[in-house]
Amino acid sequence: MNSVSDPIDADEPEGGSVLARLRQRIIRGELPPGTRVTEDALAESLGVSRTPVRLALRSLEQEGLLTKTGKRGLVVRAFSTDDVMCAVEVRGALEGLAARRAAERGPDAALLAALDETVQRGRALLAKGHLVPADVAAWGALNSDFHAALVAAAGSPVIADAIARNNHLPFASADSITLDIGALDREYDKLRVAQVHHELVLDALRQREGARVEALMREHAWIGVRYGRLL
Repeated sequence: MNSVSDPIDADEPEGGSVLARLRQRIIRGELPPGTRVTEDALAESLGVSRTPVRLALRSLEQEGLLTKTGKRGLVVRAFSTDDVMCAVEVRGALEGLAARRAAERGPDAALLAALDETVQRGRALLAKGHLVPADVAAWGALNSDFHAALVAAAGSPVIADAIARNNHLPFASADSITLDIGALDREYDKLRVAQVHHELVLDALRQREGARVEALMREHAWIGVRYGRLL
């Protein structure tokens, strides 16, 4: 049962929007479980070249939304809402643990600078008061940098490996935050909340507040699947 939200498709240029559009089609059930996906057919239906489709399919496989069949084929993976919720909860627990360890170890200047840089990118992206299609990919990049820096700062290969394995489950990865490119006004509010979380996490790390930063990361994990219903 591939049903988490009900986004609306929109025609957007090539790039990160191709990934967002295909992810939305899977969520909505337009590409039901078991559907074989090919670069040529998807490129034609989206009106884009094969290159962005190839990159998007690779990302969707890494996110756990597609699975291999045969030597080179890919099919849409079956998953339930419970599967998604459990995977997100696990990521929140693991990233919370990573953040707490980083706080208790004492975040170094390099970590704080890296996180602050992503916070500044987020502020700049949201400063205009609305989103444009290119912002979807830009947010994805800064969000990925934020989470990667935080996990690396824990200094634990065990935590990093556990997160990497969990990331292969549907919507478990921080990179797979679902943004509806057909409703960017609503998604702006979602990213505004996510930005506040990033800033609070950075502040908690600066204060070396382990319990606080762990709780913040647990809550932050739900941005992609719950907050859209509340905004």
